[in-house]
Amino acid sequence: MIEQLFGSKTRVKLLQLFYSNPNRSFYVREITRKIDEQINSVRRELSNLLSIGIITSDNTNNKLYYEVNQKYEYYQPLHQIFGSGMRQVAKKKIGAEEAPETEVDLKTVGHIDLALYTGQFTRDDTSGIDFLVVGDVNLNALQKYIDELEAMENKVIRYTVLSLPDFQYRQQIRDRFVTNIMQSKKQVVVDEHNLLTVQKTKEEKE
Repeated sequence: MIEQLFGSKTRVKLLQLFYSNPNRSFYVREITRKIDEQINSVRRELSNLLSIGIITSDNTNNKLYYEVNQKYEYYQPLHQIFGSGMRQVAKKKIGAEEAPETEVDLKTVGHIDLALYTGQFTRDDTSGIDFLVVGDVNLNALQKYIDELEAMENKVIRYTVLSLPDFQYRQQIRDRFVTNIMQSKKQVVVDEHNLLTVQKTKEEKE
């Protein structure tokens, strides 16, 4: 039904990919691999979405990257349908958003208070890392998750683990490392205590 409404299976998969991963950028062959569709079909639908304004493109290091346009006038209703409203093909649901699929579910590594992707995932190296986990986690289980994520993404993932008290203390004293992460372009996977919202509200009041 959704495919009939939006025109094609490839288009629906693309919308699911982009709206489930706000702030993340993908290049064509990466997209083709993630949604398991033919590259010609993917290129055609990317061109359609780009012309409408649903996605944007940017050339970095001789690669053309695409990401969802959060300024598009119908971003919110489409995000409700394709972001949190539907389970993305070839991905696992983790918390409020979608994250890269691995055999190890992030929830099984321990209690996660905050998890986010930045750096290589969003093409913003402000924070100097790619993945932040805040919570009480099993480091061996987390390493297994990272190993599988690296194999799937074909890249070395720089990650940091902090306890919740440590993260909150660093927020309070405006620690440079945490501040850089908060100011970076990121995809939030889990934010159980609205840590990012609270920080943003404090900054706006000041």
